[in-house]
Amino acid sequence: MAFAPAGDAKRHCGGWTNCSNRIHVVDADLKSYLRVKPGGMLLTIPKDRLLALVASKEPAPAKAGVADRRILSLVQAFLEQGVLDGTEEWVPERGTPQGAVISPLLSNIYLDPLDHLMAELGFEMVRYADDFVVLCRSPEDAAAALAVVQEWTARAGLVLHPDKMRLVDARIEGFDFLGYRFQADQRWPREKSLTKLKDTVRAKTRRTVGRSLASVITDLNPTLRGWFEYFKHSHRWTFGMLDGWIRRRLRSILRKQQKRQGIARANGADQTRWPNAFFDDHGLFSLQRAYEAARQSS
Repeated sequence: MAFAPAGDAKRHCGGWTNCSNRIHVVDADLKSYLRVKPGGMLLTIPKDRLLALVASKEPAPAKAGVADRRILSLVQAFLEQGVLDGTEEWVPERGTPQGAVISPLLSNIYLDPLDHLMAELGFEMVRYADDFVVLCRSPEDAAAALAVVQEWTARAGLVLHPDKMRLVDARIEGFDFLGYRFQADQRWPREKSLTKLKDTVRAKTRRTVGRSLASVITDLNPTLRGWFEYFKHSHRWTFGMLDGWIRRRLRSILRKQQKRQGIARANGADQTRWPNAFFDDHGLFSLQRAYEAARQSS
């Protein structure tokens, strides 16, 4: 399997490490793959090679390259758009705009030959845009796969980040991929993913928020639903832990509104005063219940 949608890539990665003895993983990162800021390293996609690949693509059923000069001109104009950094405008010589809607597509086109090469050599590479891992059955296979990737990226004008290049045993060390942490037979949100969610929840649930509980929950629920939809493949203990932490923050808001001192504790009178069912009645989205419902439906 090469390029895949994010959800398929996560499931495939977990399935292979758990069930197929492909537990030795090439964990690497392309250095400055997309466009970088002024003064940064411009080790990014060479534009001339990228445009040549776009022109050579064979869309079905015509089986002909992208011959429409208007499309190629649009892609070229997209790649050559200027960047405004403060009062300074510059046009990068390499790369595609980071965060732009077409950048993942262009990165897929540029890395497509690597997908085919790895498949032809029998390596199991799982990739989403510019994020990829290679799943192998032995340390020797992993070392060989890394050598192939290093050689191909050098020829393609790309560079692997030296500080983020590892060969790992997924049973012991684990690895991060697409926001998840994979280790042994489990997966859960990586530390950065949890921190980002908690920072967002903290901003919405300050004790001095000055809004009703119903308003806070209405604001909070879309964040929780969206986060769950992406991380629903995590180990089950992830969700109960987060639910408890979120309810404690809401109890702290209620304490403040009742002019009580301090914050809510994990166990104490506040849990009796405002039990879990209280927040259910107010419509709080429960990550744990969403996980259980998803398991039953699957």
